[in-house]
Amino acid sequence: MAQDSSLADFWDTRYQQGVTPWDAGQVPVEFAAFAEKQPRGRVLVPGCGSGYEVRWLAERGHAVSAIDFSPAAIAVARQVIGNDSLLREADFFALDEPAYDWIYERALLCALPPRTWADWGAQMARLIRPGGLLAGYFFHADTPKGPPFGLHDTRLQQLLEPGFRRIDDRPSCTGLPIFSGRERWQVWQRLDNAGT
Repeated sequence: MAQDSSLADFWDTRYQQGVTPWDAGQVPVEFAAFAEKQPRGRVLVPGCGSGYEVRWLAERGHAVSAIDFSPAAIAVARQVIGNDSLLREADFFALDEPAYDWIYERALLCALPPRTWADWGAQMARLIRPGGLLAGYFFHADTPKGPPFGLHDTRLQQLLEPGFRRIDDRPSCTGLPIFSGRERWQVWQRLDNAGT
């Protein structure tokens, strides 16, 4: 079994074996409350997994795109979403396209080895338009081995500032056992400083 979570094989194996403890099987509460208030726009769900949120957004008129670099994850999402036009097998770090109004983060960052986190932050800044939002769940914990890889608030700030400012931060009420109450729902707004 692949042990490097930066490789698609790592995730393919887990999806094929049904070992997906991060999959809630439903749309999380904070996500739904946030998304209901957003104007219809372009939304990206990277590392989409099974894609419950993708289907939910599409049903409400958002121009949503879902990507995952694991073919096995895409196969599961295809069953949940039922609309192939919303799904792409793609590497988040290689994505080069017009900026999105907002991006939904759900267990992508904590799935990645810490050595890739700076690239994650830089890519978020490239893919979100000025004034746009990064909204989602962040795993705050001391877990040097993972996934999930936890991080502290100061590290998350280092990854996102000065390109973003945090506008919402609260404990998640929809925790999964794998995250055991250590997730926070946060919303970060992209600042107009693309040159930084």
